[in-house]
Amino acid sequence: MDEQNDELTIRELAERTGMTVRNIRAHQTRGLLPPPQVRGRTGYYNDEHVARIGLTREMQADGLNLEAIRRVLEAGEESASAIFDFTRALRVPFEDEVPEIVDAEEVTRIWGEEGTAEVQRRAEELGVIRALPDGKIEVISPRLLSAVVELAEIGVGPEGALETGEKLRLHADGAARAFIEMFVKEIWGPFERAGRPEQDWQKMSEALQRLRPLAAGAVLAMFQIAMAEAMEQESERTLRLAAREPKQGEKPPEG
Repeated sequence: MDEQNDELTIRELAERTGMTVRNIRAHQTRGLLPPPQVRGRTGYYNDEHVARIGLTREMQADGLNLEAIRRVLEAGEESASAIFDFTRALRVPFEDEVPEIVDAEEVTRIWGEEGTAEVQRRAEELGVIRALPDGKIEVISPRLLSAVVELAEIGVGPEGALETGEKLRLHADGAARAFIEMFVKEIWGPFERAGRPEQDWQKMSEALQRLRPLAAGAVLAMFQIAMAEAMEQESERTLRLAAREPKQGEKPPEG
């Protein structure tokens, strides 16, 4: 590594990272940055200090305060990076669906007069939309919005759609919790009991990434089985109602 990259004065480090000298010294005081190598009366920094400042900024951008960052960094540079990568993987959206911004009138266009503020409030509580300060609406899942449009087209009103959505959310919360509990028990638990070996952090991240499509596929497969059984039961019930003999004075089933 050449001298320009390997040794930096505090002012050069400030220029390289876009920080002020004062903030660099404050980071050192808080234990966020290791001290420089001192020769004579001058402290020299290197690429490790540049990388540490970059990692600190990333963690700050993810919402960690400086004290929390200090505790993470105490594990060492490599461990801190691995821990941060893992926690960032935890916060990655489950699907790559891109939210859409629509006018508030979109709900009214879907359900007409029934698309009231109460409908929007309940949809926001479900977590499928988010009201924006400018009056527009962020649709978290455009796929769900498409389903709502089609439900309206076949005659399902907002009350029926919302009631179904609220039931589905309860079951979805249960399914998500089941997979998280499995991950904690079967994967994170042994890792924790082993003392969180530094070399296994990457395995944790990989396991989490593989769990996402596995969970989605398993839920869909189980839903398809359950839906087929429910449709068959409803079919049998409908046939029994159609085939039964009407009581005296009762009109026979139509059709």
